[in-house]
Amino acid sequence: MDWKSFWDQPNAIYVSERHRIVHYRLIADELIALAGNAQPVLLDHGCGEALEAERVASACSRLYLVDAAPSVSAKLSARLGSLPGVSVLSPEDATTIADNSLDLVVANSVLQYLSSDELDVSLALWRAKLKAGGRLVLADIVQPDISPLADIGALLSLAWRQGFFPAALLGLMRTALSPYARLRKNLGLSMHRETELLARLSRFGFAATRATRNLGHNQARMTLIAQPV
Repeated sequence: MDWKSFWDQPNAIYVSERHRIVHYRLIADELIALAGNAQPVLLDHGCGEALEAERVASACSRLYLVDAAPSVSAKLSARLGSLPGVSVLSPEDATTIADNSLDLVVANSVLQYLSSDELDVSLALWRAKLKAGGRLVLADIVQPDISPLADIGALLSLAWRQGFFPAALLGLMRTALSPYARLRKNLGLSMHRETELLARLSRFGFAATRATRNLGHNQARMTLIAQPV
């Protein structure tokens, strides 16, 4: 099993339904804040279930949703396919988006599941599709010097604030014995140092800086914001 196969089947990555709802609500809030009042053409690459896509779409002139897991993409299409201003695409379909047409690309919690070659392909794609003055937001990046315990602490803190702390404790025990834990041990996550990733972005025609905070609940992880140059 690889990461794509993992996300293409039922999994227990969310410790409860409350966790799942809270996660997607927080990410939708972040996307809407990034959109601001500009009504951008937005590509949410690696969108997952996108539970609040309707709310995000209302802040955009067009919203593209891309997820690599075919089962996830199929469910999105069934739920959102008729919604005006929303297009559900596979990663292969994303290549058909017109060049220089996107105002904003967000890849949240995506880089850790991409190989080095896959990341290069994605960066080239995003660079081609973004308008001059557009923005690429790479969020929830795992850094090699940060302990995995930081992820656990961030989840428990969120759970305490949002009312699913007991479920989080049980969920962490389940996760330790789950396919996710085995994959993380055997395949690992792709990790990136800030300076190295900034240099890589530069090679693909971006000028980038680190954001003051990470998208989502886990502030031990990193967000970079890049623009075409």
